[in-house]
Amino acid sequence: MGLQEISKRSSIRTIEKIIDETPTVRTLVFSDESLSNVLPGQFAMVWIPGVNELPMSVMVSDEKGKAAFTVRKRGESSTALYDLKVGSQIGVRGPYGNSFRIRDGKILLVGGGTGLVPLLRLAKFAKPTNDVTILMGSKTKDEVFFEDAANRILEKNKHQVIPCTEDGSYGKKGFVTDVMAELMRDTKFDGVYTCGPEIMMYKVVQMANSKNTFVEASLERMMKCGIGMCGSCCMDDILVCHDGTVFDGEFLAKSKEFGHTHRTKSGILENY
Repeated sequence: MGLQEISKRSSIRTIEKIIDETPTVRTLVFSDESLSNVLPGQFAMVWIPGVNELPMSVMVSDEKGKAAFTVRKRGESSTALYDLKVGSQIGVRGPYGNSFRIRDGKILLVGGGTGLVPLLRLAKFAKPTNDVTILMGSKTKDEVFFEDAANRILEKNKHQVIPCTEDGSYGKKGFVTDVMAELMRDTKFDGVYTCGPEIMMYKVVQMANSKNTFVEASLERMMKCGIGMCGSCCMDDILVCHDGTVFDGEFLAKSKEFGHTHRTKSGILENY
C-alpha cells in the first residue's frame, strides 16, 4: 500500500459522545460514514495526538453515519484514549483487514472484554435465518457490558445472550470457555467466532476443531503500522494486520505461536 492510499484512508474526527460501559470501559462515538459500514472483523488505526497510535475494532452505533471505539483503561495509550472528552479530536485511518465469514444456521460468538466489539458487528451482519448464541466473558458483574446492545441487535433473530463471570456474581459462573464446553456437549453449531484474550481464543479454537466445527478468530497482536510494513505483528510466517486479523481454525491449528507466544513492543518473543 502506497502513501497516497494511506492518505486517502486518513482523517481527523471529533468525539461527539462518550458512553460509560463500566468503571474502566468507555465507548467514544464520532461521525464517519466509511467506518460506520466496515465489515465485521475489520479495524482502524487510531491516533491519540501527542501519545501514540492504536489498532481498534469499530463498534456498531444505533445512529446512521456514526462509528465508535470501545476502549478499556489499561496502558498509557489506551488510558489516554479513555480520558479524552467530548470535543477532543483523534486521527483515524482505515478500515484495514479482512472479515469474518458468516455461516448459515446456528452460530456461536465467544468474546472476552472489548473483544466483544467485532462480534457485535458480526451479530449486526447476521442473516435473518441465523440462530445466534453470544457468550460474554468477564471477571465480575461490574465488568459486564454490551448485554443490552446484543439483545437489541439480535431482536429479529432467534438468539440468546449469556454473560459469564469468573466469580459467579452474574450470569453463568466460570470462564467463558467452560460455558462453551457445556454448550458444545449438547448443541451442534455451524460456525464459531471469537475475539478476546489469546489464551481464551486458543481454547475456543481447540474445542471447535475437536468437533470439526468451522471456527474463526480475530487476533489481537502488537501493531504499529496496521498495513504490513513494520512487521511488529508477525506470527509464524504471516502478518496479522495484513493477512488477517481474522484466521480460521485450520490455519491456527498449524501455528507454532498462536496461544503460546507473543511479541513485546520491542519485538522480543515471550511466552504467555
